[in-house]
Amino acid sequence: MNIRDFLTSKVQQAMLASGVPFQHQPLVAPSRKAGFGDYQANGAMGAAKAMGTNPRELAQKILEQLELQGIAEKLEVAGPGFINIHLDKAWLGEQLAQAQQDPRLGIAPVAQPDTLVVDYSGPNLAKEMHVGHLRSTIIGDALARLLAFQGHNVIRQNHVGDWGTQFGMLIAELEEQLGAEREASLALQDLEAFYQQAKQHFDRDPEFANKAREYVVKLQSGDPAVLDLWREFTRISLTHSTEIYEQLNVLLTDADVRGESAYNDDLAPLVAELEQKGLAVEDQGAKVVFLEELADKDGNPSPVLIQKHDGGYLYATTDLAALRYRAQTLGARRILYFIDARQSLHMQQVFTLARIAKLVPDDVSLEHHAFGTMMGADGKPFKTRTGGTVKLAQLLDEAVQRATALVAEKNPDLSTEERADIGRKVGLGAVKYADLSKTRTHDYVFNWDTMLSFEGNTAPYLQYAYTRVQSIFRRADTDPNTLEGAIFLDSEAEHALALKLLQMSEVLDQMARDAFPHLLCNYLYDVASLYMRFYEACPVLRSDVSPELRTSRLRLCHLVARTLATGLDLLGIEVMERM
Repeated sequence: MNIRDFLTSKVQQAMLASGVPFQHQPLVAPSRKAGFGDYQANGAMGAAKAMGTNPRELAQKILEQLELQGIAEKLEVAGPGFINIHLDKAWLGEQLAQAQQDPRLGIAPVAQPDTLVVDYSGPNLAKEMHVGHLRSTIIGDALARLLAFQGHNVIRQNHVGDWGTQFGMLIAELEEQLGAEREASLALQDLEAFYQQAKQHFDRDPEFANKAREYVVKLQSGDPAVLDLWREFTRISLTHSTEIYEQLNVLLTDADVRGESAYNDDLAPLVAELEQKGLAVEDQGAKVVFLEELADKDGNPSPVLIQKHDGGYLYATTDLAALRYRAQTLGARRILYFIDARQSLHMQQVFTLARIAKLVPDDVSLEHHAFGTMMGADGKPFKTRTGGTVKLAQLLDEAVQRATALVAEKNPDLSTEERADIGRKVGLGAVKYADLSKTRTHDYVFNWDTMLSFEGNTAPYLQYAYTRVQSIFRRADTDPNTLEGAIFLDSEAEHALALKLLQMSEVLDQMARDAFPHLLCNYLYDVASLYMRFYEACPVLRSDVSPELRTSRLRLCHLVARTLATGLDLLGIEVMERM
């Protein structure tokens, strides 16, 4: 149950019964200070001001109409007109017991599921994935996981760069290497080296450069032989990306790939349509749309180039075709793009033009969820010591190596297999969580020591909290799934933990709305911290604890473990039974 939504509906009914016009909202939120109840309804003050009445008196009227018998043990008006809601402990215990037995932790699917498209990762197949792809990949994956968990039909779209001028050069190079009796998979074993080799060949050999340009034309015109080489190149290149996704526990597959090439046949008709609608005009031989809607401070319209003077197309053209496909063919009601903040103007132009040209219905939500940059200790974008781009595969391998060494140091009794498995989960989880736990729109500094710490708001801390709960069940020799009996909330530590556990649905709804994974990270950290406090204050297995209270606390522990595991899984992070 989403308690906040439930209480909001109850307070809304009470406000209407008290004569408050329907447009005034209840403004229900968890209380921020102890002693002010579990939730506060703060809508009486704004409504009273609009109605020209006393806010405390109006709050009292609302309180008298509030039907929360058996749900709230105490209701009170405080301050200038707050309504404090103290929830009944027995009712909270019932909600916890239901959540502990529910595979979904008591979190209901959305009432009206939609078709949603999530565009993320989008590497260039001409090169290996680097750290610049990390944020888009893991933030987008976390949102796709959550939206699917809520019950939506989520269509993942990996809009890879697999077309364009550079591919003529790369295919020509591949053909020459295959002619030298090399296998394509061996030639492309190191994509970065292959790209650099092709570029050097292009720069020093005019005959090869001309051939590469010819191959661009042949590729775009559908020459069968060149297309075969291009398919082989993209197939092998995709395996590099797929290996990264599997290692990162990211759910993208080859079936989710729909690259720039998929829209090639739609680009000419799209440009023609924009011309027919009077939007695209010729300017110095190129086709341009001038958007008055995005004019600068001097009134100059924002130019969107959709076809170059030589007939070539641009990112904007392909992105417009992709938008039309997603809205009209896939039937998406909400389209979310996870692309870095440097592309904000580009995305704004594409969205605005798509609306004006009626490529996308007005009621489809177009969202660019921008993110900041991963920075090094020097405050500059993260690079190698020599200033080069850090390959993502190398970064992930180093994370696993560091974590495995750390795990071995902390628990030398682990077997080699256990150490490797735990090291992999801790290392990759640490890299992902360090990113996801930061506000998406901010830059963040990459720091190995911080992200691999077992203290503070980190993945290892949460993974360790999960294993501590699991160890209780091993010591108790109990299967938590078989536990039955009431859950009691007699202490303050139990009450605080219980309330936080029941707020997961609220956090997930907000994360789905705003696309901020750090909200879930902060919530899971709060759960783990409150559990540690509960563990210190409330004995579970001590001999003087009654069987009823022991069962109650074991059920609470089980709900903590399942909440942590579910939340981390939504972030794409694995847990383990022991560390």
